[in-house]
Amino acid sequence: MPDSILPTILVELADRVIIANRRAGRTIAVAESCTGGLVSAALTEIAGSSDVFEAGFITYSNDMKAELLKVSHDVLETFGAVSIATAWAMAQGALLKSHAHVAVAITGIAGPGGGTEQKPVGTVVFARAERGASPDKIVADMRHFDNDGRGGVRLQAALCALELLLPDSPGA
Repeated sequence: MPDSILPTILVELADRVIIANRRAGRTIAVAESCTGGLVSAALTEIAGSSDVFEAGFITYSNDMKAELLKVSHDVLETFGAVSIATAWAMAQGALLKSHAHVAVAITGIAGPGGGTEQKPVGTVVFARAERGASPDKIVADMRHFDNDGRGGVRLQAALCALELLLPDSPGA
């Protein structure tokens, strides 16, 4: 049996994230929707990741985003699940529910259905929140990945989320 069932590119980046955060003395958490735990799975592929990776929250439904991560129903109804406001609230919720220094949230439309003209399949939103950071220091971005299938969108989203967990990523 192979050491990992995940794509090599994903595991290699997760390894970089664990090493870099260990060196920086930071713990991390993730709040995932469209990636369904893929980021958490990649991080836990790395031996010794438990001293850096604290928690992964998979909140696929809006009800669970609200219940587990305390995303406001008003935010979900006003902006939708795939929005910067929701991703930011998810990242804040992951910090609230963990002891991590930094949290990244991912929410999006992996397809094949569910897209709209405004938010087509491949639309994914990311946010990073840091404990103790100024509330106006928002690191969030909406990306439009090529719709090369559900797995392709999820892989691209997971890679982007891992990049945001690097201490030297933009805005860190």
